[in-house]
Amino acid sequence: MGALARVVQVSVVTLMAAATLCSSASAATSAEMKARGYMSVATEDDYTPFEFVSDGVSTGYDNELLALVRKKIGLEVKQQVMPWAGILPGVTTGKYDMALTAVLVTDERKKTFDFASPTCESITFFATKKDSPIKTGDDLVGKVVGAETGSAMLSDLKSFNEELKKKHGGAGVKQIIEYQAYPEAYQDLGLGRVDAVANTQISLNSLVKTRPDTFVVGQAIGKPTYIAWAVKKGNADVLKMVDSILLELRKNGQMYELQQKWLGATYKDMPASVN
Repeated sequence: MGALARVVQVSVVTLMAAATLCSSASAATSAEMKARGYMSVATEDDYTPFEFVSDGVSTGYDNELLALVRKKIGLEVKQQVMPWAGILPGVTTGKYDMALTAVLVTDERKKTFDFASPTCESITFFATKKDSPIKTGDDLVGKVVGAETGSAMLSDLKSFNEELKKKHGGAGVKQIIEYQAYPEAYQDLGLGRVDAVANTQISLNSLVKTRPDTFVVGQAIGKPTYIAWAVKKGNADVLKMVDSILLELRKNGQMYELQQKWLGATYKDMPASVN
């Protein structure tokens, strides 16, 4: 094949790939979902107490909230249970209509996503082994700390580390280790491979509840925020459909019952919208 032909072939392939990407990146409207008969959502598979698999069955706060939404939404909800790393990218490319998982709302994420009415409040804390000398955020100086890759908790940890450096003359966390999922981080914490793990207070409380002789929750290292399901930026039509149900579940108290069951607290002062 000549050089010119090869260039032309590469250009055609590139254009075809770009066209495919643009097509897959379009977000379905509620009318399009109703026409095809279903809504596609992605849910994390290992993030207790929000979404996890127990005895082969998906359970947790978001899954039970989804069960209530299914009764009212008027179309089938096809759910893909998968690791966190693939969920948000799947929404941005249009593979999934919604990230139906515990997504922390951040200013950075608002550039790419719009969020449904929040499902709970959240703040990033750190956890340690029960016998650890680490008691305060300042004690993390010189220590190894873990968090889930791509998570808002990792961003909070990095921001907190910058605050530590300013406060302690350049001395901050010794190393930040990123994990694909939190169970691996907790395993390393128990084995002493990391000194602390940063996660939401709700998730760390759940960890301590299941292993009270091993772990303790430390202090906050992030600012209060909200957790919400996410759609591709600009997909207001779908948000309106889902928000009407979530707000109804607040009004009739069913959301707060699930919060108390799974999260150990109720969040009745949340705003209707976080966008």
